[in-house]
Amino acid sequence: MSTWICAGAAIGAFILTWLSGYWLIPLLHKLKYGQTILDIGPKWHKAKKEGTATMGGIGFIIAVTICFTAGMILLANNGEKFLGENKPEFLRSVSGMIMALLLGLMGFLDDFIKVKKKHNEGLSWIQKVIFQVMIIAAYFATMYINGLSRTVITFPGGVQWDLGWLYYPLVGLLILYMVNAVNLTDGIDGLCSSVTTVYTVIFTVITAILGMSGQRLLAFCAAGGCIGFLTWNAPPAKVFMGDTGSMFLGGIVCALGLGCGAEFLMVIAGIVYVLEALSVVIQSTVFKITKKMYHTTEGKRLFKMTPIHHHFELSNWSELKIDIVFSIVGLLFGALSIVFAFNMFGK
Repeated sequence: MSTWICAGAAIGAFILTWLSGYWLIPLLHKLKYGQTILDIGPKWHKAKKEGTATMGGIGFIIAVTICFTAGMILLANNGEKFLGENKPEFLRSVSGMIMALLLGLMGFLDDFIKVKKKHNEGLSWIQKVIFQVMIIAAYFATMYINGLSRTVITFPGGVQWDLGWLYYPLVGLLILYMVNAVNLTDGIDGLCSSVTTVYTVIFTVITAILGMSGQRLLAFCAAGGCIGFLTWNAPPAKVFMGDTGSMFLGGIVCALGLGCGAEFLMVIAGIVYVLEALSVVIQSTVFKITKKMYHTTEGKRLFKMTPIHHHFELSNWSELKIDIVFSIVGLLFGALSIVFAFNMFGK
């Protein structure tokens, strides 16, 4: 029965997100909440995408929250003792959802500043990091206070690495990296929503292997919300999710990985996010090193533009092709993470 509840919640999240586009997009246009495009991006972005409604992530955030809450209530009525022996499962799932919502709220603040000032700079990077660190610390504190803290990372083959107190700063940095990597992936129509659909579907399988109903519900709801949003966000996009949506999805990505005790699998299944952010780091590093090495005002660039999806875009790949190829890469590594999950947690 729990599988049917989760599936029903996913369908509900899909329908609510899809329907939200009919009222949310006109409302965003009426409020003049349009996207401002940076001049440093691909030249055609400003011409084609300037003014497209943004902050559309509000739609799937509301849908996922409603369906997750309803699903938890139904699971409890179906015998899940969330206030008894299954309380740890309840706390992990709810705390992860709250972390995602707080990150989404931070993204909303960033978007709101952008649309009000009519430029593409909202919160400063240091303000974002401070907010994110506070939210991550609150998540860890919730786990610790409720006796759910752990310091062990599991790898394939049953290898376990107990980091002790170092777990919190190191995994905290991992969360910080992944959340902002998901945000960077939201650079062209449909990319973040399609890649995250694949990621969350993969985690519906991993959570089933682990027997975690709360986490599985979260994965199902997020997948349904992402698919619903794709009906509006696929190329050519009628609405962008904005930092409101991408920060929320970054929180969901991490909530699933940490809530399942599968930090390693989070990185493998989220390889597209990892590579998107890594491409920025590599580009910046190569540029600075070659600039200093050759004593020039301009360093060398390894990619045409980063994040790496822009490199392929400038190589004449269509947005749809990038969405499909990146999603296939995510699916292949996601399948690998499922194999690892059977090896690590299968009984």
